[in-house]
Amino acid sequence: MNDTARERRETTRVTLLRHGEPVGGTRYRGSRDDPLSEAGWAQLRAAVQERAWEVIVSSPLQRCHAFAAELAERNGWPIEHEARFREIGFGDWEGLTVAEVQARWGDAPARFWREPHAFTPPGGEPAEAFAERVRAGWQALLQRHRGRRVLVVAHGGVLRMVARSVLEMPVANAWRFRLHYAARVEIAVQHHGGYDLPVLEFLGGGTPQA
Repeated sequence: MNDTARERRETTRVTLLRHGEPVGGTRYRGSRDDPLSEAGWAQLRAAVQERAWEVIVSSPLQRCHAFAAELAERNGWPIEHEARFREIGFGDWEGLTVAEVQARWGDAPARFWREPHAFTPPGGEPAEAFAERVRAGWQALLQRHRGRRVLVVAHGGVLRMVARSVLEMPVANAWRFRLHYAARVEIAVQHHGGYDLPVLEFLGGGTPQA
């Protein structure tokens, strides 16, 4: 196959994997760095059975990178940490349950889920800024690993932002994807000369949150 034909047919395949359940159960976690629970480890190990990648890219937060590091070491795959794949920052909501946030801020959680583009938790990261940093990290990943099979271990918000960009959805609709612990998003990026065509091949799986 000559170089021109190879360029026309080249495809980058990316699996984005949400982390498993963290210690402490369901809470608002952006920068809060809780480790995985035993159930969370089991969820992730079950999700990657009989799969093979060439490189792992992980959020630096331990609920992602601890498992990514174990998997990389076991299989001899290189691992990278991508700070732009951290979860959205929840500001004053960090570490709180939905009930605790409702007790202090009323219906603010419902408003955030309905219109994240228009409402930011106090002290939190605006959704548009979050979308832009994830987009920049995604584009950098595709440039570094063009034509390879890549596993990304990250957060629910990151998976949503990548999926909505592939589908060219507005940021306002990104939280309409339900992504359980250890859910996956499978994307194939077909490279045609100077044009990239991303195709969403799978979204779902995982273990529902308690």
